[in-house]
Amino acid sequence: MPNFLFDAIRARMPSPARLLLETDLGRTISYGEMLELSGQMAGALVERGVQPGDRVAAQVEKSPEAIMLYLACVRAGAVFLPLNTAYTVAELGYFLGDATPRLVVVDPLKRETVAPVAGQAGARVETLGRRGDGSLMDIAARQPAAFADVARAAEDLAAILYTSGTTGRSKGAMLSHANLASNAEVLVETWRFTGDDVLIHALPIFHTHGLFVATNVVLFAAAAMLFEQKFDPDRMISLFPRATSLMGVPTFYVRLLQHAGLTQESTKSIRLFVSGSAPLLSETHVAWRARTGHAILERYGMTETNMNTSNPYEGERRAGTVGLPLRGTDLRIADPESGAPLGRGEIGMIEVRGPNVFRGYWQMPEKTAAEFRPDGFFITGDLGKIDVDGYVHIVGRGKDLIIAGGYNIYPKEIESEIDALPGVVESAVIGVPHPDLGEGVTAVIVRSPGAAIGAEEVMAAIGERLARFKHPRHIAFVDDLPRNTMGKVQKNLLREAYKDVFDRRA
Repeated sequence: MPNFLFDAIRARMPSPARLLLETDLGRTISYGEMLELSGQMAGALVERGVQPGDRVAAQVEKSPEAIMLYLACVRAGAVFLPLNTAYTVAELGYFLGDATPRLVVVDPLKRETVAPVAGQAGARVETLGRRGDGSLMDIAARQPAAFADVARAAEDLAAILYTSGTTGRSKGAMLSHANLASNAEVLVETWRFTGDDVLIHALPIFHTHGLFVATNVVLFAAAAMLFEQKFDPDRMISLFPRATSLMGVPTFYVRLLQHAGLTQESTKSIRLFVSGSAPLLSETHVAWRARTGHAILERYGMTETNMNTSNPYEGERRAGTVGLPLRGTDLRIADPESGAPLGRGEIGMIEVRGPNVFRGYWQMPEKTAAEFRPDGFFITGDLGKIDVDGYVHIVGRGKDLIIAGGYNIYPKEIESEIDALPGVVESAVIGVPHPDLGEGVTAVIVRSPGAAIGAEEVMAAIGERLARFKHPRHIAFVDDLPRNTMGKVQKNLLREAYKDVFDRRA
């Protein structure tokens, strides 16, 4: 039996000498070197006791080695579990305890701090550095380059990505070999990627956008990528002449529009700018086209489904929409309560079905069952409509999830940390429009009578408990939170009250 996902990559491989990636430090890896390095890394995983179906968690900085680790997990039949590098040790404890990985791979400097929580989860810790520092790469160096890929069927798990909601803890979305392969294949087709493309890859790789969209599309197209450690506008402008495409979050485009070097001349070699992970403002779309002559292609996806829709490569890319359903993906708008399909132009719950849709939530069968209709459609939690021409519009979310700079942020987690502070009665965390991030995290807090706690004290207290991207960018103190007759906090009223807070601060 073949290894479904890696066989699909292998079948599309160009000449071994062709460039796969080049880092911002000038390091290069060819397709042939990728095959050898991922094979050696797969051998290292097996030597460390990883068996088919075992989870391998990774909290590592972006590097070619991290990509090799992902591919090695696929080849060894393991389930890759990428974790945000900003997560604190306290946050890691939940993910490791829930996923119970066989192995936890971290950067060398994190080994001592992560080891205790990994041990509590029954996992072994290894580090991912460069060869010669006692890392997993040293173990890999002892392995033969030829590795017999472990047999994995289409429905076997390839990865678990944790996604946030508005109630309960983060959920592990189970993605199969077929989920990842089918989506990469259709995106290559939809966006016209070929072996001649060079993608600027400035996204993090612990997120579905950077790992399963950008990287897999490059691999399935036998293309190349300029593999950047981080997004930097000056660097992006300098790379445009060498590239054909850029995938980014709206923040990328907002910041590039502020750069004097963004012109039609500087972007003339780029055939495709893609935006996702957060809503792209229509104003940004219009301003980008005016400055560069290019129309940004916006698409819509989520952790559980990979990509669902895309504006067309050829045809009208409509500002404020996320385009048309991808080939093979069924999308409908349904009544949120009954699930009854709604007509064109009616707003309701977006539901999707197709080979891209995940297999369910890790160890949560009841939650999985609740999120699927009997006919197999997944309830996304996003509210939207389909216009008369078939374009999908996202009009809001049925949940209170905040998306800032492309990252999903779970309000209840922040509220729990704030509510635990002395002098705080309760809090409500919301996302409101932010000119750079799409949404800015805003905390509205009720203090105890006579309490003197202020914004600085709140930020100092939660700073060590939560990743930086979750920190509130605005804190307001009020006497009471608005509630309905059932006692539920009316966050819609808070969002309305604070919708201009970042405009006012500007």
